[in-house]
Amino acid sequence: MAKAQNEYTKMMKDMMGAFPVDTSAMHDVFKTQATFADKMSKVVLEAAEKSTEISAGWTKATIGKLGVITNAKDDPTDYTKAMTDFASAQAEMSAESMAGFAEVAKKVQMETVELMLVAGKDFGDEATKAVKKATDDVTTAAKKAAVK
Repeated sequence: MAKAQNEYTKMMKDMMGAFPVDTSAMHDVFKTQATFADKMSKVVLEAAEKSTEISAGWTKATIGKLGVITNAKDDPTDYTKAMTDFASAQAEMSAESMAGFAEVAKKVQMETVELMLVAGKDFGDEATKAVKKATDDVTTAAKKAAVK
């Protein structure tokens, strides 16, 4: 029984040795994936930073405008005017902030599409190279096996 096990192990070892595996292709894929992830992370972090700046500016401006409303007024109509002015200012700030968020989203979308196109091309090139190398290796191994 032990002899049969040893023969089977030897046969499997010989068979696997006849079809070598090129780990450099996997290394290239990993490197490309890491580069892609790095670039995407930069896009995401930049967008988060810009969005935070827009949001913080909007909040600061809103709080500044609220101060005018909370001040004591002599005439009751002044409260109405203050509320109307605040509502108008808030509508304007909202429009500006939304436009800023839209610009951030547009930039992220354009950069993401660009990165995806480059990554797709890189992965395609690497896959073609890996398949060609694998085909050459298998052809060589098959010729060696046919000679034996």
